[in-house]
Amino acid sequence: MTMLCTICARGGSKGVVGKNVREVLGRPLLAWTIDQARQTGLFEAIAFSSDSDQLLEAALKAGADIAVKRPDAMATDNAPKLPAIRHCLEQAIERTGDIPDIFVDLDVTSPLRLPSDIAGAVKLLQQSGARNVITGAPARRSPYFNLVEARVDGTVGVAKAVDPPITRRQDAPRCFDMNASIYVWSVAAFLEHPAVFYPDTRLFEMPEERSIDIDSDLDLLLVELLLRKRQETTGSNP
Repeated sequence: MTMLCTICARGGSKGVVGKNVREVLGRPLLAWTIDQARQTGLFEAIAFSSDSDQLLEAALKAGADIAVKRPDAMATDNAPKLPAIRHCLEQAIERTGDIPDIFVDLDVTSPLRLPSDIAGAVKLLQQSGARNVITGAPARRSPYFNLVEARVDGTVGVAKAVDPPITRRQDAPRCFDMNASIYVWSVAAFLEHPAVFYPDTRLFEMPEERSIDIDSDLDLLLVELLLRKRQETTGSNP
């Protein structure tokens, strides 16, 4: 069973300027994700997509196999990510001459994942036969119990009200925060209908401490602290 990894990153960033190539413990941020993909030993190729020549050059230097220049129309602030992922996948297929069975998309801004998380998400797809797998961490708030939604009249209520109401968090269905870290798809399913959610979508659970998505300078600081702590504990780069 052949597998491909895609990694997509724009050159521009509003929250953290230049974050995808920001130095994190002496390495560009994007290098952490490329290295994690490489460490799994799962992929025939790692394709990196960007509208930025600087990022593409940095990605190849960090170990990516294929650099895909993203069309400008797919790199605006309002552009959805799925078309960019599909473009990267199709370009990688064209350049390798091989259609993989499975592909994994990794987000550069979620460097706390472990290679074992990637492998675990892939294994879940293979064992379940689902069209795709997403990752997430247990949610701190439950829409059935203590996550409220603002109504148009200014009042608020539980976001997902049921009858009878749930009065204890323990009685509510388990809920998760998507951490935007790992997406695994059946290539055939994705090319037929690109989507994040299908009727059979599964979730691979990750702990909160590996689920921070960098969207602010504070997030970046927290990620650096956690990566440094991991290095001190393991004695090597994760």
